[in-house]
Amino acid sequence: MDNHVGEMVHKVVYPVQSMAERPGYELPLLLIGAFRALIDELHDDLAQRGHPDVRPLHGFALQAVGTGATTSELGRRLGVSKQAAAKTVAGLERLGYVAREADARDARAQRIVRTARGDELLALSAETFARLRARWRHELGAVELAGLEAGLAAMAGPSAKLGDLPGWMR
Repeated sequence: MDNHVGEMVHKVVYPVQSMAERPGYELPLLLIGAFRALIDELHDDLAQRGHPDVRPLHGFALQAVGTGATTSELGRRLGVSKQAAAKTVAGLERLGYVAREADARDARAQRIVRTARGDELLALSAETFARLRARWRHELGAVELAGLEAGLAAMAGPSAKLGDLPGWMR
């Protein structure tokens, strides 16, 4: 919480309880709360910038499409069924974020590729995440944010699987 007085900002500091004093269930709730705050603000920003219908799953899917993927490949990358991937692709196609093209490796298959609108969405998302991170750096302090990021990276581990969160969260 900040109190603004002229050009000065006075941080209101609350006492930090030791983790031993806090119930164990609070940590995951705080983590997901921070994640949701970032994602909600991202989507508010994207809506104002011409992408009002995009949902959190869409960002995961567009990242997973990469340079192209079949629906089956996309399902595996996201950790969801082929049917769930097909439903996601249909929505992204309807919104203009992906298109289907013939697969050069398999005449029976179609590849899903990002459109210019899909690439724009990812670029705007990256800009917004950078701005939000800069705000957190200002609010928390550079050292505290670096410590938070290092701690989260250590907790996630070196083999963290983040791309398949949509399937994991089912």
